Amino acid sequence: MKRIGIFLGITFSLTWILAFGLMANGGLGNPYAILVLSAVMLMPALAVVATRLITKEGFKDFGLKPHLKGHVRYYLAAWFGPALLIALGGLIYFLVFPDQFDPTMSQMAGIYAAQGVDLPEGSLFTIFLTQLLLGIFLAPLLNIITTSGEEIGWRGYLLPKLMEMYSPRVSIVISGIIWGLWHAPIIAMGHNYGTGYPTAPWGGILAMVFFCLVIGSFFSLLVIRTKSFLPAAIAHGSLNGFAAMSIWFTLGTPSPFIGPLPTGIIGGIGLIVVGILSFIWVGSKKPVTKL
Repeated sequence: MKRIGIFLGITFSLTWILAFGLMANGGLGNPYAILVLSAVMLMPALAVVATRLITKEGFKDFGLKPHLKGHVRYYLAAWFGPALLIALGGLIYFLVFPDQFDPTMSQMAGIYAAQGVDLPEGSLFTIFLTQLLLGIFLAPLLNIITTSGEEIGWRGYLLPKLMEMYSPRVSIVISGIIWGLWHAPIIAMGHNYGTGYPTAPWGGILAMVFFCLVIGSFFSLLVIRTKSFLPAAIAHGSLNGFAAMSIWFTLGTPSPFIGPLPTGIIGGIGLIVVGILSFIWVGSKKPVTKL
């Protein structure tokens, strides 16, 4: 418990210093916001290193070995699963709200036009197709440094420490809630859910906690089965790289709490189902916890 306390203290302190500093200097509208958010994602890993040095526990069980033998299916699920589930959620959303579906991508064309980009006829679809292929095949790899920054901390360190005391299911719930609350300052600035909605910012923070519980269950299953944080980092990279694809076909300004993005209850329906199944499959008995 002492090591968990040290890890969380360092993680939240470093993260929230950066986050509240950004909030005081223009928030997400700051031109350097993307750099700050990328740095924020590295803080859990930095906290793990600091905690291991402070407690002198060393780096033997760091979870860096991929353990591919017998676990390739988990890596395939990590690489392609989030994109497929996000696409499924977007499809279901547009079936429920067909008036918000625009196959011509006119709203995205308007965004490019507002930025002064004159697109030749047919090039918008080419841009979308390029983004789609990048999101499916390269995003997990391109994002792996920043997503590893989070996964080394949440699933590579916190989850195994919790499983030394609790069952996997209880550990997943605790770590998921903590992970969701860690996002609080960023959500308060409008990340994922915007600002100005009736329950702001607490409604967005609670929605993020639920989202983290859902995807955290899937990521945790990958880590527990492979004894490595790497598949979770891959899945996290796939999620981040593919999350906004449905926006290309969206008309109007739908509620982010509903969809079509995966942070909405309908847009995220595929992730929710898989998260519940992962929570069931992981079992309730304490397994060997060292990665």
